[in-house]
Amino acid sequence: MKILFLINDPPYGTEKVYNALRLAMAVQKEPSEVEVLVFLMADAVTSALKAQNTPQGYYNIERMLKGILSKKGKVKLCGSCVDARGLRELSLIEGVEISTMSELAQWTVLSDKVLTF
Repeated sequence: MKILFLINDPPYGTEKVYNALRLAMAVQKEPSEVEVLVFLMADAVTSALKAQNTPQGYYNIERMLKGILSKKGKVKLCGSCVDARGLRELSLIEGVEISTMSELAQWTVLSDKVLTF
């Protein structure tokens, strides 16, 4: 089974990204064979920036994305969203890829479930 998590909100200021990634991580812990796909759009693309420094005791989106990647999840960013925010030249978390709307369409068609945050 493939589950696509489509995320639009910024990483901090709301808890949508946090909750989406919490659910993605919980799904990865289940014993069934589930492939987790995360596609970040709009302000959510800033979630993939490297070297996030959050206060002690506060959730860290970078660590959460690394956890998903370490369990063979895939994380991709909307390329036009990245460009609109001037992020193309900035350092991203290792394993995150800049993608296209065409690839998101493919992921959507191939996914058994699509969850939007």
